[in-house]
Amino acid sequence: MGVPIASWPVHVDQPYNTVFITNMLKIGISVWKWSRREEIVPAAAIEKAVKTLMGTPEGEEMRQRAVELSNKIKNSVSHGGLARKEMESFIFNITDN
Repeated sequence: MGVPIASWPVHVDQPYNTVFITNMLKIGISVWKWSRREEIVPAAAIEKAVKTLMGTPEGEEMRQRAVELSNKIKNSVSHGGLARKEMESFIFNITDN
């Protein structure tokens, strides 16, 4: 959707997703650590994450990267996009065409 992510991992796959969006894609921030998932998250931790995303140069960079990624994905799945071409090729090869 073109917006940065405030990650708060609480289930099995979410720590990996958090690493992916924070360290690899750099389009988000972790609100709370997985290792502390059993603890109550203080309001200050949520406030800090939101302020970082919405009111810092680091947050602005994340927002810009999120928009860029969104545009790349939309282009890829649109008519003539690479993902769309690959899907069409796959469908063509598994049908009787």
